[in-house]
Amino acid sequence: MAGINQTEFDEIFMEWYYPVRNSIYYKSGDMPFSEDITQEAFIKIWEKRDSVKKETVGPLLYKISANLFLNAVDHSKVEMKFVANQDINALSVSPEYELEMKDFDNRLHKALSDLDEKLRVVFLMNRIDDMTYNQIADNLGLSVKAIEKRMSKAMAFLQDQLRIKI
Repeated sequence: MAGINQTEFDEIFMEWYYPVRNSIYYKSGDMPFSEDITQEAFIKIWEKRDSVKKETVGPLLYKISANLFLNAVDHSKVEMKFVANQDINALSVSPEYELEMKDFDNRLHKALSDLDEKLRVVFLMNRIDDMTYNQIADNLGLSVKAIEKRMSKAMAFLQDQLRIKI
């Protein structure tokens, strides 16, 4: 019979909370955000408890949390774009400059989305979260050399895509 009861849910929570939270933390570098996403994923599991199979709940939690993470990232991009547009509009710049900035912004977003996820995570943790290679290595459970290699590949890819020097 499909479905989980309160006791099974408690067991699932104890078994899967930290692995799911950590997977989001490795992508975001933000522990409170990771905990929020993980809690939302468990709420969704609880709301669908009658149709959830205990045997497949782990992968389901990872999928739900990954989708919640991507939705949150997309939402923050919209917010950042709105704020950026407000800042540009406040400066009263030339129409040519605005077109160039919009074009660059579009190319940057496309290049970042085309970047392999492992490379993108390292690049954004360094450039957006201002994390050192040592901090990134600790967060991702990798060596500093692996982080350096990923960052180098990310930079080369972005330079090629954007045809600029970063």
